[in-house]
Amino acid sequence: MCWRIWNLARQKKQLEGELAQRNAKRRLELERGRREAVADMSEDLSEGEKGDTVGDLSAHGDSIRNRLPRINSVDAMEAWANQQKGKKLYIVLISLHGLIRGENMELGRDSDTGGQVKYVVELARALGSMPGVYRVDLLTRQVSAPDVDWSYGEPTEMLTLINSEDFLDERGRAVPRRANWWGKPIWPVAIHGHYADAGDSAALLSGALNVPMLFTGHSLGRDKLEQLLKQGRLSRDEINSTYKIMRRIEAEELSLDSSEIVITSTRQEIEEQWRLYDGFDPILERKLRARIKRNVSCYGRFMPRMATIPPGMEFHHIVPQDGDMDGEIEGNEDHPSSPDPPIWAEIMRFFTNPRKPMILALARPDPKKNITTLVKAFGECRPLRELANLTLIMGNRDGIDEMSSTNASVLLSVLKLIDKYDLYGQVAYPKHHKQSEVRDIYHLAAKTKGVFINPAFIEPFGLTLIEAAAHGLPIVATKNGGPVDIHRVLDNGLLVDPHDQQSIADALLKLVADKHLWAKCRQNGLKNIHLFSWPEHCKAYLSRIASCKPRHPQWQKSDDGADTSDTDSPGDSLRDIHDLSLNLKFSMDGEKTGGSGNDNSLESEGNAADKKSKIENAVLAWSKGVVKDTRKAVDQNSSSGKFPSLRRRKQIFVIAVDFDTITSLAEAIRKIFEAVEKERAEGSIGFILSTSLTISEIRSFLASEGFSPSDFDAFICNSGSDLYYSTPNPEDGPFVIDFYYHSHIEYRWGGEGLRKTLVRWASSVIDKKAEDEERIVTAAEQLSTDYCYAFTLKKPGSVPPVKELRKALRIQALRCNVIYCQNGTRINVIPVSASRSQALRYLCVRWGVELTNMVVFAGECGDTDYEGLLGGLHKSVILKGVCSSASNQLHANRSYPLSDVMPLDSPNVVQAPEESADIRSSLEQLGCLKG
Repeated sequence: MCWRIWNLARQKKQLEGELAQRNAKRRLELERGRREAVADMSEDLSEGEKGDTVGDLSAHGDSIRNRLPRINSVDAMEAWANQQKGKKLYIVLISLHGLIRGENMELGRDSDTGGQVKYVVELARALGSMPGVYRVDLLTRQVSAPDVDWSYGEPTEMLTLINSEDFLDERGRAVPRRANWWGKPIWPVAIHGHYADAGDSAALLSGALNVPMLFTGHSLGRDKLEQLLKQGRLSRDEINSTYKIMRRIEAEELSLDSSEIVITSTRQEIEEQWRLYDGFDPILERKLRARIKRNVSCYGRFMPRMATIPPGMEFHHIVPQDGDMDGEIEGNEDHPSSPDPPIWAEIMRFFTNPRKPMILALARPDPKKNITTLVKAFGECRPLRELANLTLIMGNRDGIDEMSSTNASVLLSVLKLIDKYDLYGQVAYPKHHKQSEVRDIYHLAAKTKGVFINPAFIEPFGLTLIEAAAHGLPIVATKNGGPVDIHRVLDNGLLVDPHDQQSIADALLKLVADKHLWAKCRQNGLKNIHLFSWPEHCKAYLSRIASCKPRHPQWQKSDDGADTSDTDSPGDSLRDIHDLSLNLKFSMDGEKTGGSGNDNSLESEGNAADKKSKIENAVLAWSKGVVKDTRKAVDQNSSSGKFPSLRRRKQIFVIAVDFDTITSLAEAIRKIFEAVEKERAEGSIGFILSTSLTISEIRSFLASEGFSPSDFDAFICNSGSDLYYSTPNPEDGPFVIDFYYHSHIEYRWGGEGLRKTLVRWASSVIDKKAEDEERIVTAAEQLSTDYCYAFTLKKPGSVPPVKELRKALRIQALRCNVIYCQNGTRINVIPVSASRSQALRYLCVRWGVELTNMVVFAGECGDTDYEGLLGGLHKSVILKGVCSSASNQLHANRSYPLSDVMPLDSPNVVQAPEESADIRSSLEQLGCLKG
């Protein structure tokens, strides 16, 4: 036993030392990043940039308490609503976590189906009820499985609105909630991702559609990782293999890169959790915000705005209970003659004396919810046991054996503690309850003059605390996270250290025993609860969306060539753009064109206008097929058809094979061409070459290997930062660039500020083993373009891994996509919204090319953007033996293993040897070709 105690103490000391080292290293990295960022921003620092408050800027984001007046009356709400009339906003929410449906949510069914599910459904319903919002879509997973209800497999579900009368027109007719307003499609005004998985999806979707993104983390991976490491039960590698937590953290970092606004419920989430991320530094964020307010350049640097908006709640169905002094709980207060809700009997059957005040806890049987500490506190405090009962609503379950191992372990611990302290007749733990019965449970606790407790170690939101307060229950809650801010506003209970068992017992006993304190806390909660209404939340939410710079594609597809502008179309979601031309420039060699691409440049719009005026006549003459009336048949063999030609293809084959040598790429292309020779001759299949090469390199490659530019419909170059099409007529030149794609991906492109930082980084990477400390990373000006900064590497094995360069740039608030390519001999740094996979999504959105009709050919491995090429709606063919040597060089020292994100078990992904017959067989297996 002594050895075990000594070993545990040694492990604890070792963990504390490792944590101190990590914190010290991160502190040094942040300080160095800040110094370099401030040095680049050469303007004199204002007082705000030195750390003082600038106007109404808070140190760690916006608090709506300081920025926006509260809605505290019906008149105020109506006045605000009148200001929103005429707006027609379309908002997209994404939440993939847990099982989601609009009614009878199964909260607590599993560890993923909890408060977040309720939050996003109610947010969608509340936003849909707000003036100026005509549609809200909540995108989630479609789950069709025998162990879940059939409703989760339905492709769509309509949510009932809180106040459906808000959507009657001037004649009293219901306005349809459709994706089109008077038949005209519109773009979302914002896309909002919830939790890491949906944040990753929202980043890709907002980039593909070029609209602002919002993000809410709910709980954060870095914070969870720190908590797990402190426990000392698992190593970092074991944690990652169990939770895939490094992939989650990278998704959250990508969400920071892509988001305009990060919405939090509390300041604690910003100050103690988000500051753990490379992509957010509160001090640097304050400096950048001060410069933006002064209209001073930030040299390509950007931090998302942190907005603290407390969660909302529906109050329309709540009738607070006055409490029965005699403990009588018979009868239903809404309908005195009606029977008690069934859940009351289900709970009271556990109690010997059901008239005692009820201590109520609603939480999943999850270790972080700290239920066992609550039961210990109750069991070891005899005065508390004599005065009160304890009710534990721990989700829904059938049998313990059917629960997950983690949840089952917590529940078994609770049952053992009940037996240990002989709490039979004093603790209720019903197996089932409906979501609609939760309010009845609150009513029962309020009638008994009970107390609500949330003992979780960390509580991000505290929605249950708001619900409890609305039903007239005083609260006891953790002093970590959301409860702190809620208590500051409501002042309706006591905060405790969740690790301190005695503190929990004392707080509960104090509220139960002191009737005057109980009544005061109850009254305070009811008096201030309107501050957490959904209309209040949505007003602040929509105000934040209104502050975002409008973004939308700089083109508008027109199938008939008619003027599609309409003064009645929803301009708040997408301004009407009349596409006078394709804004495409002919290019013989793909040399650099346009401005720097820096968001802060005031000359970019003028340069773009000059370019457009110079080429407009040539483009319009050449692209007549696009604006002609498409109701007439188009000859697919005629060059006068609609441009580009890939619009006429039945299928698109994307050759995204990364190469060990350039000859291996040529050989792969020949084998693919041979596999579909018949269909290629018929013109039913089009080809896209997707590569890290520049357009000049592609031109040389095609000429040297005997290919023609017309063999391909499009070329995705520079790892996805440039998009070219082959021209229909040889006399017009071989390639034409899509400038609209540049406007589509330029969001947060750092331009010259990013380039200077990269050059400085490149000069710092040296081979210390060489006699003259040789530089091994060199800027390649001839390979760089406006939206791709290229660097060549002499000794790939001596260069820091891609994750280290990404980290260094994020710390300096530079948002970009770093790609190590060509077997580690080149680095391409491109906009954060650009990639080879995003270019395919752009083609889908821009030209109506269906992703389901695309087949992507890739090698066994590839550049560091390889993972994005596989998975999704398109099909993938992995060519065995192609680019197999890149795995060790480029994908070593990844943040997470490549196997964590490779969808090799997907029916849309097949592997084939690099032979034409085998490739054709694989395409037949995917259903792309007939056997």
